[in-house]
Amino acid sequence: MREINPQKTTRAYAFEMWMAAPMPMVTFMKPLKVGKIRRFSRKHGLKFNMLMCWCVGKAATRVKEFYMLPMGDKMMEYDSLAICTIVANSKGEVNSCDIPFSDNLAVFNADYLRLTRQVADSCENHDLPDRMVIGTSALAQYDIDGAVGMYSGVYNNPFLIWGSYRKGLFKTMLTVSFQFHHTQMDGAHAANFLHFLQIEIDGISSHVS
Repeated sequence: MREINPQKTTRAYAFEMWMAAPMPMVTFMKPLKVGKIRRFSRKHGLKFNMLMCWCVGKAATRVKEFYMLPMGDKMMEYDSLAICTIVANSKGEVNSCDIPFSDNLAVFNADYLRLTRQVADSCENHDLPDRMVIGTSALAQYDIDGAVGMYSGVYNNPFLIWGSYRKGLFKTMLTVSFQFHHTQMDGAHAANFLHFLQIEIDGISSHVS
C-alpha cells in the first residue's frame, strides 16, 4: 500500500468532486445467474459462498480502479486484493475475515477454509491492511431483494451483499447489491465489474479446485 497523487491518476476529477461529498457512495443492484456455481459447488464439495467470493476477486482483477482506494483525504494504491467475508463465531456473534485473493481456486479455497475457521474459533477479526479489501456479506438464509449500505466516512471499501438464491424451473438467480465510493470508480466501472462477475460465474466449471 502506498499513497499516490490523485491528480496524476485517471481519478483526478472524481477525487475533487466526491471526496468532500456528504454521501459519496453509490449502490448498484443486479440479478445474477448462479446455477453453474450451485452445480459446481455440489459436484466438487465446495462452499457456494467461497466460490462467489472467488468470482468477485477474479472479476475485480479485470478493473484497475479496484487497486485504488480513497482513505481520509488521500488516495492509496495497492498491489493486491483481498476478499472480506463475515463469519459467525463460536459465541454466536460475527467477525470479519480478510482472505488474500489468489487466481488459483484451490489456494483461495484452502485459505478461505483455514482463515474462516480460525476467526470462528478465536472470535477475532482477521485483517489484511496491506491489501485492497473488497467486503462481502452473505445473508444466505434470507430472501432479500437488495441492500443499501451505510457510509461511515471510515470504511470506503467496495462492498457486496447478497441473500439466498432463488431456484426457478430453468435458472437459479441471486440478486447482488454492490456499493462503491464514487471517488474510486464511476458507474461504468461498477457496471463492467458486475458484467465480469457474471462472466466469471459462467466460467466456473473451467477451474479445477
